[in-house]
Amino acid sequence: MNFHLIGVNHNSAPLEVRERLAVSEDRLPEAIGALVQQPGVEEGMVLSTCNRVEVLASANQQPDLRDFLRSYFGISPDEIRPHIYEFQERAVVRHVFRVAASLDSMVVGEPQILGQVKEAYAIARGLGAVHSALEQLLSRAFAVAKRVRSETAIGSSSVSIASVAAQLAEKIFGSLDGKTVYLVGAGKMAELAARHLIAHGATRIIVSNRTFERAAQMAEAFGGNAIPFERLHETAEGADIILTSTGAPEPLFRKEHGEKLRSRRRNRPVFFIDIAVPRNVAPEMNKLDGIFVYDVDDLQAVAASNGVERKKEAERAEKIIEAEVDRFASRMKSLAVVPTILSLQEYCEAIRQAEIDRTRGRLGKISPEQEAAIDAMTRGIINKLLHTPITTLKSSAADPEAATIEDIVRKLFNLNSRKAKG
Repeated sequence: MNFHLIGVNHNSAPLEVRERLAVSEDRLPEAIGALVQQPGVEEGMVLSTCNRVEVLASANQQPDLRDFLRSYFGISPDEIRPHIYEFQERAVVRHVFRVAASLDSMVVGEPQILGQVKEAYAIARGLGAVHSALEQLLSRAFAVAKRVRSETAIGSSSVSIASVAAQLAEKIFGSLDGKTVYLVGAGKMAELAARHLIAHGATRIIVSNRTFERAAQMAEAFGGNAIPFERLHETAEGADIILTSTGAPEPLFRKEHGEKLRSRRRNRPVFFIDIAVPRNVAPEMNKLDGIFVYDVDDLQAVAASNGVERKKEAERAEKIIEAEVDRFASRMKSLAVVPTILSLQEYCEAIRQAEIDRTRGRLGKISPEQEAAIDAMTRGIINKLLHTPITTLKSSAADPEAATIEDIVRKLFNLNSRKAKG
């Protein structure tokens, strides 16, 4: 298992570090292309969400993923050294399984992360960057996530970044009855947030998105109004809560926008809930009287209260993860001996066919029935002779001596020599 992973997440790095490494969906193909060009990297995938940025690779030699961060993001690894984590081999398997199962999420049990991993996988697979070892790892990760959800109650109540944002909004106002919510961005997270905010009592939804058609579709679904993106700042004054979730590389709301907004609202407070990474709302907006800004890291305090209820289920889920890591590791070790088994079978089959041809020449003309009998008899002999070495190779795959046993088999049957000649 030549797996390697480097990344940052909500636990290891503050938001200002994560947003420097964030990769928008339209830049993912470029990032993946750069990754698989790294020396030693055979397969690669990049996962970028509001809470994590991770680079996953399968390599035929030790890859320098820190160098990838330096070359692609233009950021020195020394700048983020205290915040990055790195895993190899089995530790990568465990981490990927935990991420897919939402055990490593800011809100443990939230369902969105699995979809985000699947989307990142689909993009990498479509580019041909995931095709072998990572294909097996990720396919198994999706199955493990499904098992965790079906065998534990970790996802029993719908919790997500969006739902926590709705809880925070309700906590701020006491009640959302009669409040107007302005959704800036019309992606999946914004849609989910709208559902939660309406469930908590919000009565009016306004949607603005760079693609107006998408904003109109979402607004219609919630009985709200769609606003062209170029009119965002002139219409924001009508909102009590502004929830931003776009992929904009720079803040959409800066201090000068906040000053105008405060003036137009005649000092009535407005609350920004910014769940985008990079941030859509500049931090200095929080310094203005009457304007309150909460970003994804601020949501952790609200999320912590949900974590207590899930602790017991998370412990059960961790046991499932460990069992699945063991199973996957054993399977990968078994697959490692497959080339030797195939070489051994091909070697013996070549001998069998050569001997049949030699015998057929001495026997002269034989009937089809005799031909079939000779074929069955020689095939049976070969299968019986190969049974013990093949069984030994398979059963010893998880043994510390597996490489030695495989090497002995190759030497006994001169398989290395045959491979070199071929």
